[in-house]
Amino acid sequence: MQESAMPLPPNRLLASLSPDDFALLKPRLRQFEMAKGSVLVEGGGEIHQVYFPHSSIISLVVRLQIGSTVEVATVGRDGLFGAFSALDGKISLNTAIIQMPGSASVIDTAHLRVVAEQSASFRALLIRHEQVIHAQALQSAACNASHTVASRLARWLLRARDLSDSNTLSFTQEFLAQMLGTQRNSVSLVANAMQQSGLIRYRRGQIEITNLNGLEEHSCECYATVKAYYAKLISH
Repeated sequence: MQESAMPLPPNRLLASLSPDDFALLKPRLRQFEMAKGSVLVEGGGEIHQVYFPHSSIISLVVRLQIGSTVEVATVGRDGLFGAFSALDGKISLNTAIIQMPGSASVIDTAHLRVVAEQSASFRALLIRHEQVIHAQALQSAACNASHTVASRLARWLLRARDLSDSNTLSFTQEFLAQMLGTQRNSVSLVANAMQQSGLIRYRRGQIEITNLNGLEEHSCECYATVKAYYAKLISH
C-alpha cells in the first residue's frame, strides 16, 4: 500500500520548505494556541521560542514613553516570529502582541538554531524572512508619514484579511488607532465613511469587508508592496 503524502503545514513558510528541511524541524514543532492580546515578548526581552502562525496574527509594535503604541509589522501564516534568535540575536527589537487569536507551530530557539546550522537553505530562508520584516517596517514608517488614515486603514484591513482568510475581523476602533498610530476619533470618522461607501460593515468591534475590490482601490501602494515581498520570499 502506497504511503499517502504528508499534508502541507498551515503555515505557508513551513509549507514552502524542502522535505529535508521540514523533516529537521518537524520532530521539535508543537501546536500552540495564541490568546488575543497576549504579549509574546516585550521589546528588549529575550526570545525563547519561535512562532509559525497558522490562523493567528502577531503585531510587532514599538511602545513610546508617552504611552502610545505603533505597529511596525505584522506576522501571520506567511511568516514567523523569532527568526533572528536563530541567527545569534537573542533580544527582540520589538514588542510582539497577539493581534488575532488562533493556532501556531512553536519551536524552541535553541532547536531552531541547530537546524539553521545544519541546513544552509533553511538559514538562507531565515535571513530572507528577516529582510522582509525589515522592509515591511520601513514601508510602515513611510506609510504612516505619507498616507492618509483612510488609505492606511484600508491597507491594514486588507493585510489582516489575507492572513486570517476571513472577511470578518474582530477589532475595536481603539485597537486600530493604536496600530495605525493615530487618534481613535480619526479611525471612527474613516470607518463611518467606509461604511457609508459600502466598503465595510462595522458594529460592536466587528468589521466585515463587504467590497474587497473597492477596499483595495482605497488602499495605498503599501499593501501591494508588502504582499509582493512575502510572495517573493515564499517563491524562493
